[in-house]
Formats: sequence, C-alpha cells, structure tokens
Amino acid sequence: MIRVENLTKAFGPKLAVNNVSFTVERGEVLGFLGPNGAGKSTTMRMVTGFIPPTSGKITVGGHDMLENPLPAKRLLGYLPENAPGYADMTVHGFLSFAAELRGLRGAARKRAIDRVVEHCLLENVLYQTIDTLSKGYKHRTCLAQSLIHDPDILIMDEPTDGLDPNQKHDVRNLIKRMGENKAIIFSTHILEEVEAVCSRVIIIDRGRIVANGTPKELKARSPEGRLEDVFRAITLPDTVKAH
Repeated sequence: MIRVENLTKAFGPKLAVNNVSFTVERGEVLGFLGPNGAGKSTTMRMVTGFIPPTSGKITVGGHDMLENPLPAKRLLGYLPENAPGYADMTVHGFLSFAAELRGLRGAARKRAIDRVVEHCLLENVLYQTIDTLSKGYKHRTCLAQSLIHDPDILIMDEPTDGLDPNQKHDVRNLIKRMGENKAIIFSTHILEEVEAVCSRVIIIDRGRIVANGTPKELKARSPEGRLEDVFRAITLPDTVKAH
C-alpha cells in the first residue's frame, strides 16, 4: 500500500533523508526507529505529502503522492509529532470538524465520532475544550482525528507520547488490532513498544536505513537477544564506538 523509492530530502547542505526505500503492505505494522535527528519525522512528513522530497518517489495505494496527491491523502490517517488541535474547540466539536473535512455528514459523521471516541477512550472529556485537557487526553484527541475516516493507511509519529502506562497499553492494543487490516507506520523511542506491536522494524540513522527486519530477526543480531543492544550498536556515533 505504501512504496517509497530512493527518497531524499536536503535542507541546504544537510541531507536529512538519504536515498531511503521501503514498502508497507496491508496487515503490516512497521515500527520506525532512530535516534533524535535521524530523519524519522522528515520521512513521515514526506510520505504523507506534508513536505515535498528533494528527490525520489512515494506511492500510496497506487497513487503517486507528488503527481496525484488528493486520492493518496484520502487513504491516509496522520498523527504528527506534537499533534496540534484547536484549543477553544471541545473534543466533540474538533472531531466533528475533522469528520466534515473528510466528507462525513449526518449519520455517517455521528457513527464515526462515536467509533473513535470509544476507541480512544474520550467519553469523559467529550465536551471539554481542548485547552483544558491533560497532555495525554490532548494526544488521544489528535489520535482520534487521524482515525475519524477509518483510513486504510495510518502514519503516526510517537503515538503514545505523553500517555500514562495504562493509556500506553490501550493505544498499543488499538494499534495492534488495527494492524490486522490496515497498513501502519509509527515512530517511537520505546523499544518495548516495537516488540509488543510491530510485525517489522526499520532503524534509520543519519538519514539512512541501517536495519530492516522483524523484531525477532533484529534481536537475533544480539548475543543476549536484546533489541536495545542492536539499536545502540548501529546508531551510536562513530566517536563513541571508537571508545
């Protein structure tokens, strides 16, 4: 459902993403790992059509994101990093607005709102304004908007950021369930999340993919079978490795 070919993004002389290629099919949950500044968020913004690449090709559901973006974006749900909301709107008002933007009206809009409120456990704050919510509830509200149109493809940047342990558990289970019939990419710094949810993992470092495989395959590269050891071994700066 997603095909990324030779994707590159330069900001002036800096190559933030350097010749990255991968695919994600329906039924896959791809964990996107990397240290801060590795190029994760930049890659996800290009895949969603939020920013253009310097070069390369992105195909979403058979549609070229650069040449034919609207049908590609209709298939996507996107939860960006530090997801924004309209502070003076209630949760219900914001989700209703998001549903209308996705072309949902009348009974279909009500069903969509009811579905995401249940999935994201927002019943208790439905008529609060967003500026009064905790960080966790704000993040869950923004997650709900990414699901409002029941997209075939989900791209989520740090979907459990700001959540307490119980909320993290609920969101991980939700991602795992949705991953049975959707194509999902999500970035995270939490390695246990990858092992719990992902069917495949990509590790990116300094703009390049340095590992791509199942969690089991990557853990097999460590004598102790620990994903953390593999991650550190291939992403530590060369100056640190030398010591």
